[in-house]
Amino acid sequence: MGLPGSAGVPAAIAAQTLVIPYNDRAALEAVFAEHGDRIAAVIVEAAAANMGVVAPEPGFNRFIADTAHAHGALMILDEVLTGFRVHHAGFWALQVSTGEVYMPDIITFGKVIGGGMPLAALGGRADIMDLLAPAGPVYQAGTLSGNPLSVAAGLATLLRATPKIYARVDAAATRIADALDRALTEAGVVHAIPRAGNLFGVGFAAHAPRNYAEAQAQEAFRYPPFFHAMREQGVALPPSVFEAWFLTAAHDDAALSHIERALPAAAAAAASASRS
Repeated sequence: MGLPGSAGVPAAIAAQTLVIPYNDRAALEAVFAEHGDRIAAVIVEAAAANMGVVAPEPGFNRFIADTAHAHGALMILDEVLTGFRVHHAGFWALQVSTGEVYMPDIITFGKVIGGGMPLAALGGRADIMDLLAPAGPVYQAGTLSGNPLSVAAGLATLLRATPKIYARVDAAATRIADALDRALTEAGVVHAIPRAGNLFGVGFAAHAPRNYAEAQAQEAFRYPPFFHAMREQGVALPPSVFEAWFLTAAHDDAALSHIERALPAAAAAAASASRS
């Protein structure tokens, strides 16, 4: 709606952003039909993970790239959560490996790239990157830019992120997602387990949400008792139903078994939850 979402953001600045529903090709076509080459870029998560996990429908990211490029706009792919977590080259490469070939113009990274330390990065086409200082006129700098400790931690993490490690994390994610599904089913809780690579979550609705409106419509009141029941058993989950679950190579069989044992009681708590 072009509304400022934080104090201190002028409405005039927020109004420069057009927000459209996720996974909605018609909405993307309509906004370009109305604004044409006035749109500078389409910014989108490679797989949405801030309204719960909402994977792009097959072909959606490629459609964004094709539509943006047809109107002279850029596709900016946010891989802060997915980059190096779901694949050694990010969710984009995971999609390319399945046959959905497209090329974003800029990709942003964070989280894993710092190995747990404060760090973020961006990359893109050479002609775009050359616009940044010191080569170009767009000033870019930061106190932690290229921080040696963060870069060393990130490099160590990425060098150890072998295909064997990714396979281990993928298997752990499938194991816990399946256990979560079983526990909620046995407790009689209507739910879906949305996934995007090894990211997953829980949606308290009959079908996995496709966009923000559908994510909001779920029975989110069931999550707080579920969360607290897990925490009481020593399992720390994301504090909101609108956040992603992800596992690491540090989750060994003992840790995964502990999570599995905690799920039935948490599912029962979700089943007994009420809106009031």
